[in-house]
Amino acid sequence: MEADANARIRRFVQPHFGGYEIADEDDLFALGFVNSLFAMQLVLFVEKEFGLTLGSDDLDFKNFRSVAAMSRLVVRKERGRAPDVPITPQV
Repeated sequence: MEADANARIRRFVQPHFGGYEIADEDDLFALGFVNSLFAMQLVLFVEKEFGLTLGSDDLDFKNFRSVAAMSRLVVRKERGRAPDVPITPQV
C-alpha cells in the first residue's frame, strides 16, 4: 500500500523538480522546491488522488515534507477510513 502511494506521489511531484531525482525521504521544503502554492497543490493532489478528506490536523508541514511522509499520511488516513456501509432504510 505504501509503495503504491510512494509511486503515485513521486509521479506527481517529480516533474516539478527540474530533473533533480528526489529520494523518498528528501525534505522537499529544505531543498527549496516547495513554495506555498505548491504546498497547496500537494494537499489537493493527495485528497483527489487517494479520495481522502484531510482535516486541519493533517495539514501539518511534517506530513508533506517528503514523498515518504505523504505516503505515511495516506496509509494512516486509509486505515482510519470506515468502509462504505450501505444504508438500510428503516421501516
